Amino acid sequence: MSLIRIYQCLCDETRLRILHLLQDGELCVCHFQEILGEPQVKISKHLGYLKKNGLVECRKEANWMIYRLPSKPSRELAANLACLQDCVSGNELFGRDIETRRKLAPKFAASSPIFCVTVSSKSKTKARCC
Repeated sequence: MSLIRIYQCLCDETRLRILHLLQDGELCVCHFQEILGEPQVKISKHLGYLKKNGLVECRKEANWMIYRLPSKPSRELAANLACLQDCVSGNELFGRDIETRRKLAPKFAASSPIFCVTVSSKSKTKARCC
């Protein structure tokens, strides 16, 4: 993966916020919309750009497009993602994004195929994916 392509992808605040959120696990477009407060068109455009340049991977599950960081990132990408984590650790905006993601996790779990929820029955409790 070209270092120039990585830096071109990192030069936008929305893409940085997306990559930062994906450090905690995969998300779908509607989750990004809700967390970032941005329209679907803008989120999809940025995710498409990141995917085209190899910074994210996606899969389709029913009507959902699920995005995640690459399972085997290049050395350059891994180093830059680690740097992103270090650089935003004290940033209020990025901290708010993570806090919003955590607060919305129960809502996402109720409606998304990527979040696991706990199901209780009379005899036992088990986890299942939506």
